[in-house]
Amino acid sequence: MRVRPVVGRWRHRPAQADEVLQAALRVLTAQMRGSEALSSPQMVRDFLRIKLGTLEHEVFAVIHLDAQNRVIDYVEMFRGTVSQTSLYPREVVKESLARNSAALILVHNHPSGVAEPSRADEMLTQTLKSALALVDVRVLDHLIVAGSAILSFAERGLL
Repeated sequence: MRVRPVVGRWRHRPAQADEVLQAALRVLTAQMRGSEALSSPQMVRDFLRIKLGTLEHEVFAVIHLDAQNRVIDYVEMFRGTVSQTSLYPREVVKESLARNSAALILVHNHPSGVAEPSRADEMLTQTLKSALALVDVRVLDHLIVAGSAILSFAERGLL
């Protein structure tokens, strides 16, 4: 890996694991933002695995999309403990309106490594879906990241 120049010359050294992950995250973020549309669910999953898969606390995030399902932004909205996150539907609606989102992908992680949704996860998804529908914002999916595993509410028929 090249590092900052010292007196006009670049030095090389082996990259650390976290540097490789950060570089991969930058590439995936650029690909997601630059893509015509989210035509590759695998790209989204790879991005989320790197971003949330190793965290030791819960994070709730939103991927904001325009009317053609192009990524507007990825926003980590709420941070919690090892087993729960408090979140506020009003704030999710406000962020969606502020970014002029047409659709969202809801995302959160389970640091426990178990990707199965809890009853609270299912109820929260329905609450957010209903609140966002009032302002004409669609919820396309809710993904749970647990290590390298990712569960899709849409694929499970939970939306």
